[in-house]
Amino acid sequence: MTQLQVLKVFVAAADRGELWIHTPAVELPLAGHPLVGTSWLLRREGVEVPVLRPPAGEVPTWVDGDDTWIRARPEWAPEFDMHQLAAPTDVDAHPGAGRDKVLQVWSWGDETAGDVRVRVFPTRMGIDEDEATGSAAIRLGALLRRPLTIHQGVASRIVVEPAPDGTVAIGGRVEFVERADYSDA
Repeated sequence: MTQLQVLKVFVAAADRGELWIHTPAVELPLAGHPLVGTSWLLRREGVEVPVLRPPAGEVPTWVDGDDTWIRARPEWAPEFDMHQLAAPTDVDAHPGAGRDKVLQVWSWGDETAGDVRVRVFPTRMGIDEDEATGSAAIRLGALLRRPLTIHQGVASRIVVEPAPDGTVAIGGRVEFVERADYSDA
C-alpha cells in the first residue's frame, strides 16, 4: 500500500486568512493547491476571506462558478526544474526524480487550445509525486505567458490565467473527500 504524502495547512487566523503550509520535509512560503483548497474550505465553513496570507504575501482568492481561484506572484512559488517533453505519453512514462529534486515534466496535449499534460516530482520536499501542484502551474503560466488548462495526476485539472501585471491566477474545482484529525500529528 502506498503511503499518502500530505501537505498540511495550519490556519492561524481564519478571519484574516493567516496560514502556514508544510510538506513532509519543508515549510513553503506559497503552495497553490493548498491555498485553493483552504479558500474553498474556509468558505464551506462559513468564513469568506478575499485574501489569504501565507508567508509569501497576500494572495487574493475568489469563486467563479464551480472553481475556486487564487492569484500570486510566480517568484513566490518554489523553483522547479522544468523540462518540456515531446508528447503527453512521454510525460506519463517519465520514471520520476532523484531524491534531491523538484522536477516538473510537461508536454503540450493541444498547444492551440492551451492543454498541457504535467507531472511533478517534488522529492526534495518529501513527496515522491504530487497529484496537483498549483505552484508549478503558476511557474509554468508565467513561463508560457498564456492561458492554460493543466492535466496532472489521475484527474486534476488546473486552469491558469497569467495577468498583465506579472501575477498568475490558478483555479479549479475542489472536492471534499474526508475530514481528518491531525491534533496528535
